[in-house]
Amino acid sequence: LRSKLEGISVRREYTPDLPRIQGYGSELNQVWTNLIDNAAYAVDGKGEIVLRTRREGDFVIVDVQDNGPGIPAEIKDRIFDPFFTTKPVGQGTGLGLDISYNIVVNKHRGDIRVNSEPGKTVFEVWLPLNFEAR
Repeated sequence: LRSKLEGISVRREYTPDLPRIQGYGSELNQVWTNLIDNAAYAVDGKGEIVLRTRREGDFVIVDVQDNGPGIPAEIKDRIFDPFFTTKPVGQGTGLGLDISYNIVVNKHRGDIRVNSEPGKTVFEVWLPLNFEAR
């Protein structure tokens, strides 16, 4: 993603003492790639992306935040649908958020939440400390 992040400020706010979680690392890397790629597209090469971690109860939460235009309310309910994309033909398949949702929710028994308004979109990935115990 390095070339897609040129001109974009990436700020990291990682909680230093997070516990280790059980998970499928390569699949979670796909989630991070999809979310960061979408954030980079949203800010169009001249904004800021914030990567943040924290813990709430039995969950570790990873936020990917951007300061792009936001997700219009009329499409927000469709963003996790397979083949739904706002990108032009040839730039997006509409599968990134669907794949990410399935990895987080179905495979890791977590959740993906999105809060969006103009200038601030945050995808929150909630991952249980131990998904086998859920």
